[in-house]
Amino acid sequence: MTFETEADLQREKKAIELFVSIFSGSYLKLDPNDIDYKVFDKDKNLIAYAEVRGRIRSIRDAYPLPIAARKLVKLIDKRIVPILIWACDDGIIYAKANQLKGEIKWGGNPPRDSELMVYYDKQKTMRYVRYV
Repeated sequence: MTFETEADLQREKKAIELFVSIFSGSYLKLDPNDIDYKVFDKDKNLIAYAEVRGRIRSIRDAYPLPIAARKLVKLIDKRIVPILIWACDDGIIYAKANQLKGEIKWGGNPPRDSELMVYYDKQKTMRYVRYV
């Protein structure tokens, strides 16, 4: 079951396009019940999987950064570099999931029921890119 609206999908697409533009890469959208994207380098080699989460706030006000624990597990189970991307109003925050330290607690937002969530405070391994 997916709760993403067309606006959510557009925000996600804008974020992944900005992310792959950093290294002249490309991406492939995966099934709605899977994680979001396969990420390829400029030579079309698979280099990562990425999960993009919408964060309707500025980069400055985005913390703590949330992700559902079930999505994080799916991402890490791919066994290739796991990238988390938060699509903020003014740019993206991204990091390798296996380099982050987070807090797990019960949370979530409507229309979903509450679920196990991971929250990340600002960390050195996180990178930021603003939309032009």
